[in-house]
Amino acid sequence: MEINMTETHTDVRSENEGTAVEAGSKATERFTASGKLARLDVPKERVSLLAGALIKAANDLVVEHEVTYEEYNALKAWLIKVGTDGEWPLFLDVWLEHTVEDVNSQDRPGTVGTIEGPYYVPDSPVLQTPATVEMRDGEEGTPLLFSGRFTDTEGNPIKNAQVEIWHADSAGFYSQYAPGLPDWLFRATVKADDDGRFEINTMRPAPYQIPTDGACGQLISAAGWHAWRPAHIHIKVSAPGYQPVTQQLYFPGDPHNADDIASAVKPELMLDPLPRTDGPAGEEVVYNYVLAKEGEHK
Repeated sequence: MEINMTETHTDVRSENEGTAVEAGSKATERFTASGKLARLDVPKERVSLLAGALIKAANDLVVEHEVTYEEYNALKAWLIKVGTDGEWPLFLDVWLEHTVEDVNSQDRPGTVGTIEGPYYVPDSPVLQTPATVEMRDGEEGTPLLFSGRFTDTEGNPIKNAQVEIWHADSAGFYSQYAPGLPDWLFRATVKADDDGRFEINTMRPAPYQIPTDGACGQLISAAGWHAWRPAHIHIKVSAPGYQPVTQQLYFPGDPHNADDIASAVKPELMLDPLPRTDGPAGEEVVYNYVLAKEGEHK
């Protein structure tokens, strides 16, 4: 196996797909502006513990696998390229976030979550249920009615709940990350009714490959891995006084449900699409949410 650090592997890409560097730079910019570090105050002891453990693990790997200087220098060059390509959000969200999410949600009762990924955009248009997300005229794909209800862990309906939804189009592209797409294509924040119920009209997304013409693609190629993510709908659900949940919801039958490059698929997140029964063509799925109150634990 060889990692060529002077040439970048480039797949055949359509004009509106953009590049890994473009998408990576946007993901880095959005994370920097997200405010997720605004309240970070980690004691020196905690920093020393985590950084020391990471450094020890890296050194142990060198010893165990007898890493050569050539491999070490290739790694150094590749790590630099991850940064210059803006792909640290992609790298961390694909290969590490699923474990961070598991650890941080293990004591939360109710609905299961998974990773956010690098393509979330806050402040999407606010709609009241029943809602239809933004689409283009003649939008390709299968129409999908996504509905459900919010309850607490005792079965009581939750008021003032909302669903943030975003996903790729039928070609696997995300708005604001691939050029030529409307800014809020398949992105919305939908307010549930007073009984906690919601309905969202959208389209079934396509599976897609994570960008492969940057540093992450080099790693994938050198390791002989695939770059595919199964088709999924991204969801953030929240309500005042309740713990928020971030999800990706999947479709049965996708060949990469079992070997998702991001390791984010869980059985509890699998949808059950059925033919629509309300008249229009397409599919419908129902997914109900059980939210835990703030401070509530298993």
